[in-house]
Amino acid sequence: MTLEHLNNLPEDEALAVFRDCCAADAWARPMVAARPYHTAEALHGTARALWPNLHEADWLVAFEAHPKIGDIKSLKAKYASTEALASGEQSGARVAPDAVLQRLKDGNDAYLHKFGFIFIVCATGKSAEQMLELLEQRLPNSREQELRIAAEEQAKITHIRLDKLL
Repeated sequence: MTLEHLNNLPEDEALAVFRDCCAADAWARPMVAARPYHTAEALHGTARALWPNLHEADWLVAFEAHPKIGDIKSLKAKYASTEALASGEQSGARVAPDAVLQRLKDGNDAYLHKFGFIFIVCATGKSAEQMLELLEQRLPNSREQELRIAAEEQAKITHIRLDKLL
């Protein structure tokens, strides 16, 4: 997609495109309203400028639109509209040993139980073992710490998806 195409999409279609990058309406709607974007840098600048305006409820909506790390079947089934954008994000989990994937699943379950949202990490370029290590490092954190870290990771993911979009 070109910036020109993005700028000329009907509002509802542009909203769907931006929601595929980040599901929080508090981010996606202002991204639509800020069009036209004349450069990719302007697009990313607007995205960055909106992050401080998001609240916990917005981040939780964004997190909910992600599959658990290592849960590739969920990625394909539940998030078909974001499959093209998310396809490379968990590639490291596809070649992981079953034991590592099981530990990721168990760690994700523990994380969800403790924090009330799934483990969010920008998985691009990370092996399953690296994701597992990050998960285990973050499990002792407080909910407030994790919400902040997960929001930062969501921002990274969104910027990658914006780049893939163009």
